[in-house]
Amino acid sequence: MKSFLHFFSEARESQAVAQAKRMGLKTDGHGGWYDNRGEFVAKTEKGKLHFFNKGEKVGQKDTPNAAPKAKPAEKPQQAAPQAQQLERPEGGEEEQKKEGGSVTLVFGRFNPPTVGHKKLLDAASSISSGSELRIYPSRSQDPKKNPLDPGTKVGYMKKMFPKYEDNIIDDDNMKTIFDVLKTADEDGFGEVTIVVGADRLSEFKNLANKYNGELYNFEFINVVSAGERDADAGGVEGMSASKMRKAASEDDYDTFRSGIPKALEDKETKQLFNVLRKSMKVSTKESYDLWQIAPKFDFYTLRENYYKKNIFRIGDIIENLNTGLVGKIIRRGTNYLICLTKEDYMFKSWIHDVKEWTEVSGVPAKQREVGTDELRNYTMKMTGTTGIKNFINKYKIKK
Repeated sequence: MKSFLHFFSEARESQAVAQAKRMGLKTDGHGGWYDNRGEFVAKTEKGKLHFFNKGEKVGQKDTPNAAPKAKPAEKPQQAAPQAQQLERPEGGEEEQKKEGGSVTLVFGRFNPPTVGHKKLLDAASSISSGSELRIYPSRSQDPKKNPLDPGTKVGYMKKMFPKYEDNIIDDDNMKTIFDVLKTADEDGFGEVTIVVGADRLSEFKNLANKYNGELYNFEFINVVSAGERDADAGGVEGMSASKMRKAASEDDYDTFRSGIPKALEDKETKQLFNVLRKSMKVSTKESYDLWQIAPKFDFYTLRENYYKKNIFRIGDIIENLNTGLVGKIIRRGTNYLICLTKEDYMFKSWIHDVKEWTEVSGVPAKQREVGTDELRNYTMKMTGTTGIKNFINKYKIKK
């Protein structure tokens, strides 16, 4: 079974390759890249794209190793703009159009999608004012708080929100808000607007701006609220994914139906209801307390377990459900956690916005720690063992 560190150390497709593909470049199989006219324009160096023809004649073919022309000593200020203009290869009209432009981003769980999410997307569309709109559903999945797998979730989202079908992006690599921001940076956007619920405004604003200039480089990052939400209100204003999971766990289809956009027909809504219940395993012997599937509706029990250190202890690995960030708990506050990612990026999370991080196998971290009772109990459960006896000293010679 993969360890936490091993899982994180597995290589993903390099940012250079992803950027080259988005620009329509073709590889020569050895790190070199050609544009659609067959000209050698870039090469992968240290995980980044290095573009050629800086200060050289545009259109010069297959000269990746040619040295740039020396800048005239008497007019050094004139050479710099030329190099800047030629830093990206010609022919990519879409890339040139995006350079320095703006993009509006939505990153959320949508588990399950609701009429409240339609309000969020409508707000994002209005805020984008004609600029590019990108909607990224998160990739996390677990029976309690993220029961729908990404593919199923995206499929229903496109049916519920047909107006934004082309804006909804199903990308396994977009696991965190950092992944989304880095991609927008690589695509040449100079300004970014992130649209979130009012209760997440401060979290996204602080986090996105904190690492601007380090993980990505934007001239301006704006985080905008899609509007206030009241969990006690009826209709769209009070609808949330937590309320929908609660309804599914209680087999309350009427409440569930009221939270689904009318664009999804009754038959498909019933199918989603059943899929959600099955994914939450509510029809099996395994059941969950309300605070585990919808913590905002039973915050008292959540906080009680937190104070007793039954959950979210120092050293535990957790995932922030809003941003997708995974990190180790280094500090416990009254109702929040300070965590550190494997790259040493720090983030803060409210205890109702996190879950214990699990690997792809779905086995909780505490059940993978060698020498713990949790690992022993889990191993016994998986192997059907009912008891473990100590045979170490059975045949020891008695003196």
